[in-house]
Amino acid sequence: MRLNQNILLLGKKVALVPYTSEHVPRYHEWMKSEELQRLTASEPLTLEQEYAMQHSWREDADKCTFIVLDAEKWQAQPAATEESCMVGDVNLFLTDRGDPSLGEIEVMIAEPSCRGKGFGTEAVLMMLSYGGDAQTDDE
Repeated sequence: MRLNQNILLLGKKVALVPYTSEHVPRYHEWMKSEELQRLTASEPLTLEQEYAMQHSWREDADKCTFIVLDAEKWQAQPAATEESCMVGDVNLFLTDRGDPSLGEIEVMIAEPSCRGKGFGTEAVLMMLSYGGDAQTDDE
C-alpha cells in the first residue's frame, strides 16, 4: 500500500517500517522455514517470486505491510541496517472496500529469539492505531 510508503512508526520495543525490496532477502530466508510456512499458511517462493510479491503488496490498495524491527537494536547501532534489525512483519488487510473500518491484522515474529518479548503485541497495537488514524484521515 502506497499510503505507508514514507511512514515510520516507533514504539518502545519495535519500529515499523514499510516493506521494501531491501527487506526481501531476509524475509525470503525466513520463509524457507517449514514452521513459518505452516504457521502462516504460505507456500515456498523463489527469491524472484518474493520480490514480485513485495512489489504487488506495495501496489495493492487493500494491504498495508510493515516490517517489524527491534527498536532498541536499530536505535543503539547507528550503522545498523534495517535488514539486520528485522524480527518480523505486521499486515493490515482491508476486507471490505465499502467499509474501510473493517479489516484483519496479522503479525509474524519470524526470529525465534525475538518471540515472547512483546514485539508482536506492540506491533499489533501500533498497527491498530495506525489503521484507525489512517481511516479517520480518509473521512
